[in-house]
Amino acid sequence: MSFRVPSRSVSVAILLVVVTSALVAGCTSVQETTTPQSGEPTSNTGSQSQTSQWTVTITRIVDGDTVEFRYANGTTDTGRLLGVDTPEVHTDNDPSEFEGVPDDASGERCLRDWGHKASEFARAELVDERVTITLDANEGPRGYYGRLLIYIRESDGTRFNYQLVKQGYARVYDSEFTRGDRFYAAETNAQQHDVGLWECTNGGASTDGQRSTDGAVTTDESTTRVATDGGTSGLSVARIHADAAGNDHENLNDEYVVLKNAGDETLDLSGWTVSDDGGHTYRVPSGVTLAGGETLTLYTGSGSDSASELHWNADAAVWNNGGDTVVVRDASGTVVLKREYEG
Repeated sequence: MSFRVPSRSVSVAILLVVVTSALVAGCTSVQETTTPQSGEPTSNTGSQSQTSQWTVTITRIVDGDTVEFRYANGTTDTGRLLGVDTPEVHTDNDPSEFEGVPDDASGERCLRDWGHKASEFARAELVDERVTITLDANEGPRGYYGRLLIYIRESDGTRFNYQLVKQGYARVYDSEFTRGDRFYAAETNAQQHDVGLWECTNGGASTDGQRSTDGAVTTDESTTRVATDGGTSGLSVARIHADAAGNDHENLNDEYVVLKNAGDETLDLSGWTVSDDGGHTYRVPSGVTLAGGETLTLYTGSGSDSASELHWNADAAVWNNGGDTVVVRDASGTVVLKREYEG
């Protein structure tokens, strides 16, 4: 069988076709792994895509202002919340970034505590929840680290970014975002009333608790009691040990609150809750009772519960070393005990 050897020009043309086809195939392969679906953002620094709102499921809290989430089509992404900056939990904090907070070790420790509280707040509010995320016309869509710059709106309409500032979990992060005026107004109000992390500016809330040499706050029978069912519950806070040895977040069972039934009648604590100023809440299991004159210790960490010991099973410290409030509510939600302490 004979054949004709192609000319040089034909060979070059064939080679170009092969190379072009390979390049196209390569581009197609990349696109198959990165092309967004359901209108997901496409660029780290470019203009926003035509869609600027998505319903997603929050899958993980990195820290108070950074989340991981899943789109409806199953793809995942990381979001950085617009307009807010919560204290760091993975790196050192710079107190000078938070107006009025002492630029020393005490300021850094206080901010670290509030960084963990911000993460817990985000975890309690958002994880496994379907939320709406939106972009800002003046930002992004992505920041320096490739994270999507977003606002989060919860299913009940709550705007999560704003709540972080309003409740003192974050300072306003100065940028060109369009909601700046409202956020700065909320920050000013939080600062003026020492809400959340802004208590770090004065070392914590001012109360009548006294700290002992081992870091515990002791109280007496003047502990605030609130009437319930027409009488006094008899419940009091006998001891608060907020400052665990070493790193609070790595020694959770050295952080605890001791409750005492100062009355004569046994209290059925089933369904009662214990919470702090930051909204972290523990619910007492069914069947737990406290006899008159007896005490019950609630540890922040994990362990086996008993008649005299309960465990919060928290993954970070709850009680703020600089001062906090212990609030106990009965099963109906009525406050039966409220106790503030200082650092």
